[in-house]
Amino acid sequence: MLKNFFTIAWRNIIRYRAFSLINILGLAIGMASATLILLWIHQVSSTDQFHTKLDRLYQVFSNDKVNGSIRTLNATPEIMAPELAKDYPEIEGASRINWGSRNLLSIDSTTQGIMSNGNVVDPDFLNMFTLPFVSGDPNTALDDPMAMVITQGLARRLFHSEDVFGRTVRMGAHSLYKITGILRDPPYNTMFRDCDYYCSYAQQTPIDSDWTDIGVPTFVLLRPKANLENLNKKLATLIPSRSGGRAKTTEFLYPVSRLALHGQFVDGHESGGLIVIIRAFVLIAIFIILIACINFMNLSTAYSQRRAKEVGIRKVTGALRPALVLQFLGESLLTAALAGATALLLVQLTLPAFGRFVQTPLHLDYRDPRFWPVFVGFVLTTGAIAGSYPAFVLSSFKPVSVLKGRMTNLLSTAMARKVLVVFQFSIAIVLIISTLIITRQLDFARTRLAGYNRDHLINVFFNNNRERQEADQIRNELLSTGAATAVTKAFAPLTENWASILAPQYAGSDPSLKMQVNRYAEDGNLVQTAGMQLVAGRDIDPIRYPTDSTACLINESALRAMKFKDPIGQQITENQVTYHVVGVIKNYIQESPYQSIKPMIIEGPRAYMGVILIRLNGRRPLDETLATTGRIFRKYVPFYPFEYSFVQEDYGTKFQNEQFIGRLSALFAGLVIFISCLGLFGLAAYTAHARVKEIGIRKVLGASVTNISLLLSRDFVKLIAISILIAIPVAWLIMDNWLSMYDYRVTITGDIFALAGSGALLIALASVSYQAIKAAISNPVKNLRTTE
Repeated sequence: MLKNFFTIAWRNIIRYRAFSLINILGLAIGMASATLILLWIHQVSSTDQFHTKLDRLYQVFSNDKVNGSIRTLNATPEIMAPELAKDYPEIEGASRINWGSRNLLSIDSTTQGIMSNGNVVDPDFLNMFTLPFVSGDPNTALDDPMAMVITQGLARRLFHSEDVFGRTVRMGAHSLYKITGILRDPPYNTMFRDCDYYCSYAQQTPIDSDWTDIGVPTFVLLRPKANLENLNKKLATLIPSRSGGRAKTTEFLYPVSRLALHGQFVDGHESGGLIVIIRAFVLIAIFIILIACINFMNLSTAYSQRRAKEVGIRKVTGALRPALVLQFLGESLLTAALAGATALLLVQLTLPAFGRFVQTPLHLDYRDPRFWPVFVGFVLTTGAIAGSYPAFVLSSFKPVSVLKGRMTNLLSTAMARKVLVVFQFSIAIVLIISTLIITRQLDFARTRLAGYNRDHLINVFFNNNRERQEADQIRNELLSTGAATAVTKAFAPLTENWASILAPQYAGSDPSLKMQVNRYAEDGNLVQTAGMQLVAGRDIDPIRYPTDSTACLINESALRAMKFKDPIGQQITENQVTYHVVGVIKNYIQESPYQSIKPMIIEGPRAYMGVILIRLNGRRPLDETLATTGRIFRKYVPFYPFEYSFVQEDYGTKFQNEQFIGRLSALFAGLVIFISCLGLFGLAAYTAHARVKEIGIRKVLGASVTNISLLLSRDFVKLIAISILIAIPVAWLIMDNWLSMYDYRVTITGDIFALAGSGALLIALASVSYQAIKAAISNPVKNLRTTE
């Protein structure tokens, strides 16, 4: 019997080739799209979920009341980790992590080194996190202050071999480290994926013992059955008690298992994160599958008239309704199986390109024992959903009515088809509107004045103290050769905030209130180098004004927050150093271009300098100025390669998240429209076929091609118009909620809805017009002779 079911199913697929092809293609594209989305979701949601002690791993977070709201930071005082391990019995291990320490590594002083990223951690780190050792003991690997654990990839690049246990690595010009462990290369789905080596924090002496200086991430491993709630109560008073009341910051533990997806906070409460994007695209995957299934339902019920007599004869000869339901479900499952095989092929062909598109390495592991049960279940579920409604509709035909040609229940199925088409296009139009608003928000932020000139401006990070010492000579030579027009040392890249002041003291400040002020620094000539604009006063200039070692600039936001009527000469005290204001600059975008600009203080040359900013000579070819700049750096610091970044490119990274959402929305909006139009094309073909005699009669009576085309398209236009009316308020609510996350945002205007609606309408018309025109120009004599 089962064989008979599938034999009949295969014959029907072959008989109605066009109908079957549309169904298989629609389901295949839907399945492939959903599979790609789910692969990406699986990859990003699995970040750091492989650690064997994950249920006991936490990061120390802090809450602080700033500017009237609670600010949550994932940084702690440097002294905290060793104190936690010593004073709290609930904690089994604790480790600080000095992220992204980039250094020159070499075998010895005679060989060319390579720049590598590494982390400085406490010895407990290797026991807390699961980093697969190829050789070495994680319990003792970092006990020696001059020990180093490296990855296999770094070993190959540095030594051209992986068998390097016990060998020596030179860091910089003088420091020698012994390799005490070899790790497998980290997977992509970990926060440590860019780390090539680990060194011990024990070498960092002296340790900053100031409990008010927050700047180092701290992770802890709790003992089994430790009471998290009680421990958090103890940690809440840790910093206030250790700082003598100078800091009111309260600490709490946040699960590492939630960091990648949920680790964003608003006013002290967990809010958003990557999980918001994941949930949105889970819904999109579901909608894509539903739309593909709706196509199948619509076409199957539309074409049911062709199989009505088959159902009537089967029932007359004794077939029961359950058997007919199984027959039609079997046809659906066979179609879904063919679509599933096609979808696998599409996924395999598009996976590399999609991986590059989402900037995440993706792959299908056919050897994974979970893959085939999940995929087969996915195909069967899709086939059952797509085929259930047509199966029950087809099996419900009454034999007497269908054999006499009276199809009374087709009216109800026609109404159901209309509802499903409206649902399809409503989703598609919502996605189109969302894509347009995301694109407009991106353009809005991109065109926002940055407050400085990014053209021909580069950052060069200082690799060691010698480079800082030689910076003045490097600057002089860059200017004398004409490679650069302006140069300055600075605290950090212009596009990044590395530090903040929580309680600066100044005339009129309230010591009981905290105000966050971003902290930056320069050694003179920043305004000219960066192309900033002065509102009042002058730039810092320690050559002409020796007292400018403690000078500072403030931005317009700080001027308003501090309420200075005459800012020049005002004093601001930070970390026991008093700075005097010599100038006010116009606000410039340092952090998110979507948020309001925070108050900022730019300190003088007394402060730490991490980069050198260079304004390359725009009147010379770029490759020439870069080559000259590279030669000058290698002249003064020959051990280090010349590495730089363009400020323009660094600024562009601020839009990556929104660009990513926009690209995915546009891609899947296009797929939803394509699948929907595929179904519409099939329905138009059915409509034209069902009304073939009517069309013939109308043509004989003088109807024009235009009249007939409009007649066949009119019903579809009505459905799309209803879809537009439904989609507009839904899209407005969704996107207004999304835009509420941004201080600097576009206004949702009617032209976006008009553009999306007219676009959807034109696309739908293009889908049905071919069939309408084809029917309109057909031979009426032939149409009137048709018997089907």
